[in-house]
Amino acid sequence: MEVILSVNNLKAVYLVREGTIKACDGVCFDVEENTVSAIVGESASGKSTIIEAMTLTLPPNSKILEGEVIYKGKNLLNLSEHELRKIRWSEIALVPQSAQQSLNPTIKIIDHFFDTIYAHNNWKNNEIIKKAEELISLVRLDPKNILYSFPHQLSGGMKQRVLIALSLIFNPKILILDEPTSALDVLTQAHIIQLLKNLKKEFNLTLIFVTHDIAVAAELSDKIFVVYAGNIVESGPTREVLKDPKHPYTQGLVNSIMSLTSDLEKIKGIPGDPPSLLDPPSGCRFYPRCPHVMEECKREKPKNYFINENRRVACHLYK
Repeated sequence: MEVILSVNNLKAVYLVREGTIKACDGVCFDVEENTVSAIVGESASGKSTIIEAMTLTLPPNSKILEGEVIYKGKNLLNLSEHELRKIRWSEIALVPQSAQQSLNPTIKIIDHFFDTIYAHNNWKNNEIIKKAEELISLVRLDPKNILYSFPHQLSGGMKQRVLIALSLIFNPKILILDEPTSALDVLTQAHIIQLLKNLKKEFNLTLIFVTHDIAVAAELSDKIFVVYAGNIVESGPTREVLKDPKHPYTQGLVNSIMSLTSDLEKIKGIPGDPPSLLDPPSGCRFYPRCPHVMEECKREKPKNYFINENRRVACHLYK
């Protein structure tokens, strides 16, 4: 498959009163066209920072130190704001985390469609209304009720679907979603997952989504990128990685998953706590919690080693 987006040595930090938070530290990965990629890891591991750095939507107290995000032969990080506006939403769309806070509470849903389209194109009002009705229907909501409601009148699942509908206005090639199923009940999560599967098939979308829920990643993604403390520690086809995890952190994540059929005695959490990204450990950032720690883990940051042509692991065990 053809690579549609390539991220190379991406480094981004947050500047806070206490110092510098190294939330994205040399991240590299490729996304293939018409696939679903999941970025997984614990809370505060840097997952959202990666996609915000990729799309240049980081908050004001952040800074991209170096790296490349290559799309159609262009490095997005070097484009002007005018050039970026041609790509954002029309070719690469982002559905941000927390649907509850992403919609303007003072305007109706239809006005969100007007504002989004006016920012990029000069459509007639009746064209905008027709497009909004089509997209709201596509995400299985009733346009008559939804479009003329305020955000506070909708449930969390409805807001999430409204955001997905908004992201599809210009038929983007890549749709990036940050925690699309968080804060939703199990049934609504299932509806969102099925909706994304249908949209991918209908629009030939390339999906990239962030989640802390391995079960969601297993259900939806073709490829998985496991993030720990600002680094991608393992990547590969989702089924392969979850069936036979190689990195000790990935093994810990898989072993901590609970299900109706799992043996409770075999479920184990990962000992210790994630490191502070203000002062992360030298060498491998996972070594303080790793059951296989060696002296070189404390001194030297592991490279990405190829297990096979599709799988990479950042661990000294595979040198």
